[in-house]
Amino acid sequence: MLSPESAAVIRATLPAVGGALDEITARFYGTMFAEQPELLDGLFNRGNQASGEQRRALAGSIASFAQALLADPDTRPDALLARIAHKHAALGVTEDQYTIVHKYLFRAIGDVLGEAVAPEVAGAWDEVYWLMAGALIAQEARLYQEAQVDPRHPWRQWTVVERREETADVASFLLRPADAGPVPPARAGQYVSVRVLMPDGIHQTRQYSLSNAPDDRLRRITVKRVASVAEAPEGEVSNQLHRTVLTGGELTLSAPFGDVVLDDADTPLVLVSAGIGCTPMVAMLEHLAATGSTRPVRVLHADRTPADHALRTDTRRLVAQLPDARAEFWYEQDATEEPGSRAGLVDLDGLDLPADADVYLCGSLPFMRAVRSQLLQTGIPARRIRYEVFGPDLWLAHAEG
Repeated sequence: MLSPESAAVIRATLPAVGGALDEITARFYGTMFAEQPELLDGLFNRGNQASGEQRRALAGSIASFAQALLADPDTRPDALLARIAHKHAALGVTEDQYTIVHKYLFRAIGDVLGEAVAPEVAGAWDEVYWLMAGALIAQEARLYQEAQVDPRHPWRQWTVVERREETADVASFLLRPADAGPVPPARAGQYVSVRVLMPDGIHQTRQYSLSNAPDDRLRRITVKRVASVAEAPEGEVSNQLHRTVLTGGELTLSAPFGDVVLDDADTPLVLVSAGIGCTPMVAMLEHLAATGSTRPVRVLHADRTPADHALRTDTRRLVAQLPDARAEFWYEQDATEEPGSRAGLVDLDGLDLPADADVYLCGSLPFMRAVRSQLLQTGIPARRIRYEVFGPDLWLAHAEG
């Protein structure tokens, strides 16, 4: 895939380019949005731009892709590409937008690195970019075809059948298609993009896991209102949903996407989550219960307090319906208010998790990294541990073992 000549140039220049990627991507986004402000209307999330998460995720994915090509020039890092492709498909990214990104990204590389970007250097990195872009375009085309989605018109209106307050900061929205048409197929663990018109007239988009089992009638998303913390702004989409969307209202959704899905297997299953990361886990539990699964299941969840634990009653109910399922909850405060729960942070010591378990993680990156380390220490191999994150995937820059 990567020519030997370009591989030699990439190997020689990766330290310099990789070290400057954060500055390059900052300049790239700044210039692109200044000249193409329409891209901020629905495609790019302003909160992720303000926090720097989108910039770091892009830098990490480029560096990871280049490193993977150097490790084996004939093999694409398909796991990395699949994660990005699903995120893009849920936003309606189109092939022509890769040309726009190329234009501004390579202008930023030239601006930051200057004379160090000799023609052969620019040519080698251009080859890396189009190898990555071409692979993503192909994967996204397949995803659109499978979902029967036109990427130029990826959105559909849904009616809010019910709004349910789960906690002081979490609400669930039960949805059905406003056009009374068929519900698109989904798999437990997938997410949808929600597109919201903000008060300033700009659309903003956020992805939310489906929190119920896929069926042919209704979909549910469960949204945590993200408050402002320190210098980080409040979550625009989540707060707008909480403030304005009531039963009988409408939401604009994409088709379901996401590659971290529940496999149809009979191996033991371990679902580990923290905070609002419980949402895909509840969808998986509901699917298992609806299909009469007999898989051994362990549900491990961490939260601040029992009162903050969204979908706690649903989790208990679904675990009780499964013949070989158990749940363990950890709370930083007020653990005594939930019978059988544990105080503090998740501690896997003594839980005797099966080494052949399939493990799914969802929560903050620090939480997932800490739990993953514990899982590896218990003997569960890395290939059996899968994770989902909300927003840009900042784990892409790190080797997963």
